Amino acid sequence: MSQQLPEPAEDLALFQLRLRSEAEASGYHLNPDNAFVKMLAEGLLANRQRYGYQSCPCRLAEGNRKADLDIICPCDYRDADINEFGSCYCALYVDSQIAKGEKKPQPVPERRHAPKTLPKAKTAQAPASLAYPVWRCRVCGYLCGRDEAPDQCPICKADKERFELFMQ
Repeated sequence: MSQQLPEPAEDLALFQLRLRSEAEASGYHLNPDNAFVKMLAEGLLANRQRYGYQSCPCRLAEGNRKADLDIICPCDYRDADINEFGSCYCALYVDSQIAKGEKKPQPVPERRHAPKTLPKAKTAQAPASLAYPVWRCRVCGYLCGRDEAPDQCPICKADKERFELFMQ
């Protein structure tokens, strides 16, 4: 007996639930406006279908994963935007005050530079006693010491390619 594929609306609803549960499990909040979150989730799913990855629906993606790594949701700018403005650029992720309805999201200026001008992370030289290189998640800052970066960040769920060598 063949399994029937879920309806697109079910896919969207499940995707929204997963977004919210992953955000909350990692200490983040999604925008309390469910219709707004639905619109952004539709954009993320459309970009995943179009490009093969979930680029931010509020930014123009190049369609090249390597060039767009910094804008794959959650983007590299999320934490800085939330800390300074209370929400990320597209307002999918918000601080606790916005999540509680105590304040509204405000416009966030674009932090993204042209991909060619993005600053390279400085690789620090580790003390000789360090047994493993240290990898840093570019999205949330998670650090881990091991031979290779993890396949997925345990904090923000970013893929392995979002890690950079921090110390060696």
